[in-house]
Amino acid sequence: MRNGGILLPMFSLPSPYGIGTMGEEARRFVDFLRAAGQRYWQLLPICPTSYGDSPYSSFSTFAGNPYFIDLDQLCQEGLLRRGEIRAAAFTQDRQVHYDELYQKRFPLLRLAARRFFRDPPAEFEAFCAQNPWLEDYALFMALKEENGGRSWQEWPDALRRRRPAALARARERHREDLAFWRCAQYLFYRQWDQLKRYANDRGVFLIGDLPIYVALDSVDVWAAPRQFQLDDQLRPVEVAGCPPDAFTADGQLWGNPLYDWARMKRDGYAWWVERFSRQCRIYDVVRVDHFRGFEAYYAIPYGQETARNGRWREGPGLDFFRAVERRVGRPPIIAEDLGFLTDGVRQLLADTGFPGMKVLEFAFDSREDSDYLPHNYDRHCVVYTGTHDNSTVLGWARSADPQDVAFAADYLHITPREGMAWGMMRGAWASVADLAVVQMQDVLELGDEARINTPSTLGGNWQWRMAKNAATPKLAQRLRRQMELYRRL
Repeated sequence: MRNGGILLPMFSLPSPYGIGTMGEEARRFVDFLRAAGQRYWQLLPICPTSYGDSPYSSFSTFAGNPYFIDLDQLCQEGLLRRGEIRAAAFTQDRQVHYDELYQKRFPLLRLAARRFFRDPPAEFEAFCAQNPWLEDYALFMALKEENGGRSWQEWPDALRRRRPAALARARERHREDLAFWRCAQYLFYRQWDQLKRYANDRGVFLIGDLPIYVALDSVDVWAAPRQFQLDDQLRPVEVAGCPPDAFTADGQLWGNPLYDWARMKRDGYAWWVERFSRQCRIYDVVRVDHFRGFEAYYAIPYGQETARNGRWREGPGLDFFRAVERRVGRPPIIAEDLGFLTDGVRQLLADTGFPGMKVLEFAFDSREDSDYLPHNYDRHCVVYTGTHDNSTVLGWARSADPQDVAFAADYLHITPREGMAWGMMRGAWASVADLAVVQMQDVLELGDEARINTPSTLGGNWQWRMAKNAATPKLAQRLRRQMELYRRL
């Protein structure tokens, strides 16, 4: 079935509280998608962000981001008062200010939690029991605060190594903090479930994003160190990244710890089974980031300053996905198969049967015929104008080689009246791809002032927010007409 979707991070929604949330504006966006004939809302990871603010580097792969908890809903439930929120005086502009959120949002959530525990609902205990990851997460966050925000690798040795007596003492002295972190996750997932139900009831489905790797400074590694390639001092042996290429002479040094795939295989990939099971519950479709890492992954010796001295190692391959399927069923997955591809990666994609990705901004190299040009697609794929790691279409048109931009305009028959953004989106919608996803910034015809992320840079990323009332009924009708023309309703 041919469908359309829009990529918009949760944090990019408008709100008066410094960041997009799961409240009224999220429901208004769902209504916009429905009116526009869009079947899917694609999000970035919704887990808590750590230093650097990237949703791809989180303290927990299972937890939800407390910043996304809607404060208006907490007021409606009697957990906060309007005056308390107004006193926080969140900055009102078109960017997310994460430092301000850290300082102002958590005091409000702690206040709401204190009121919550005056008469907690019966479902709260059931929620805690149904989410076994929650206890380690709550303790990790409490200990991180106790240790001045430092990485768990810098904590006292007994806590680093999770000595039972040390953990028991920590739980006792942080009883109130543990309760808060449990409550924050309960409030998050209660609101998330409400939003997902609202969307699904209106024929809109949520595409989530699953990063292949987790952060070294995360509860995931601290609580399950044997799942990762760590030495006897709990330091990584090798870390993740990408090799040098035509764009980056030093490659990309991500620094994530690598999985001990041999050990994982011995227990049937139980850690991953739990992770996929969770993702399939909270999303309708899961985009698996860096899919090629399951066929072979690039390993860089720990402590290197660049990715130059890494080497490729064999990944778990098809055996991994078959094991997950036996335990979880067949997950609805989109494989992010971008980057350096080999015949082995292509074969793994074919064997799993997952749809891969096509990106139009990669298509128009005027010097060669690209796999990303629409005439080379098969139906079983997902086409994007660009992803969160790319420029907007207008940003691309202003920075790309003029010959490439001219090629795109010729190939797609883009006229000045239509404009580059809508012409490129039309190219995606008109293609044979089963699903076409466009960035909301392209729908709004914005330049790189609205870019989400520039890889390998620090600062200025993950901040763009959509203006209130930008998603108008007129815009929805314009989108819907395109869905009608290209049979994507």
